[in-house]
Amino acid sequence: MKKKYEKWTGRTVDKAWMTDILHLALPILIYAPIYMIWFIAIEKHTFTHYSIIHTAVDDMIPFVEVFVLPYYTWFLYVSLTLLFFLFSFEVEDYYKNFIFLATGMTVFLVVSTLFPNMHHLRPVVMPRDNVFTHLVQIIYNTDSSANLWPSIHVYNSLGTMIAVHHCKRCNKTAKIVSDFIGISIILSTMFIKQHSVYDVITAFIMATIFYMVFYHSPFLENFCSRQEERVAVRYNLD
Repeated sequence: MKKKYEKWTGRTVDKAWMTDILHLALPILIYAPIYMIWFIAIEKHTFTHYSIIHTAVDDMIPFVEVFVLPYYTWFLYVSLTLLFFLFSFEVEDYYKNFIFLATGMTVFLVVSTLFPNMHHLRPVVMPRDNVFTHLVQIIYNTDSSANLWPSIHVYNSLGTMIAVHHCKRCNKTAKIVSDFIGISIILSTMFIKQHSVYDVITAFIMATIFYMVFYHSPFLENFCSRQEERVAVRYNLD
């Protein structure tokens, strides 16, 4: 396994490898606790006023509990893709993906702090009693219906789909599978009544803006090039 990994990455697993991995992982190690502390703080804080998010389209979307499966998949989909870029030493894909995700998540935290919001889309009583509705109820119990705009589930899924499409190591099949998972997650946010259509649309708008900024930025391109040189990545094109 070690030899296959070394051949795949073109890197020998040694002290230099560990140093480079830690260097690349540093942004995650710094940002993750900051995000979680801030997110938990706004979740536990009761604001004096919440803006109610609702659209007429929300009332037309049925509650379909089976979509809870792709909703849960989001946690692995986003994190494992980022870790794939990290451990494969795809430096450009890694930094662009991380910066894209972190920027959107930070915007979400700022919006939630300055403009508290919530919705009343969740069913008061589950229409059916099965394993899927039980899984949905777990989400409802652990994640309040407040501060859900814009949808990070949607935004991060779009960011992951974009990153996979730009990844040179990802073949056509991987990109198709990634798109299927990402689209399923986006649909799930509305079908299990976790997000309003408004949350989804604004997440698409935000993703489009930051895609143009981070994937068409000479500054970021230069930054990634410098980081590639710093970790001394060696590609075996053969």
